[in-house]
Amino acid sequence: MSKRLFDIIFSLIGVLVFSPLFLLITLLIKLEDGGSMFYHGVRVGRYGEPFKMFKFRTMVMNADKIGGHSTADDDPRITKIGKFIRKYKLDELPQLINVLKGEMSFVGPRPEVPFYVNMFTEEEKEILDVKPGITDWASLWDSDEGAILAGNPDPERIYMEKIRPEKIRLQLKYVKEQSFLVDIGIIFETLWTIIKRKA
Repeated sequence: MSKRLFDIIFSLIGVLVFSPLFLLITLLIKLEDGGSMFYHGVRVGRYGEPFKMFKFRTMVMNADKIGGHSTADDDPRITKIGKFIRKYKLDELPQLINVLKGEMSFVGPRPEVPFYVNMFTEEEKEILDVKPGITDWASLWDSDEGAILAGNPDPERIYMEKIRPEKIRLQLKYVKEQSFLVDIGIIFETLWTIIKRKA
């Protein structure tokens, strides 16, 4: 099975299976502050093409204008329902739409904002040779980024010094070693990580 066919089939299944959850989360977001249910963040995709990535909104409206690019668990911009949604990675569910559209894949380096992509070295630009994904090795290693950044007066500096270098290393590793079996392994490991969070 080709990667694209896999993405189409299982993103369609995901949208159908999780549609009741989509509706519930949408209602909870609306009830809290009446704002939009989606956050449309500009990300850099394959070959450097920008696209709008869908996420359930977990922060106050216009949060990107009143804070940095890195988000700690104790960031005051996060809404009450947003804290719950982020804990279980439910904010990522709308990215099934991006997968259906062909902008993302289930597995691949997490898409970055232009701010960070502009810092890429020539080697790091290899990350843009593959389609970005919902999950990857870097996401699994960094599944508690918000907790790591929490309590730090300068979360952006901590991200740049301690988190970003390892994320880049793991993303380059994926680019070099990607295969269907590797993708399946990452998907199962991601599901297990989410299950452990709920336990």
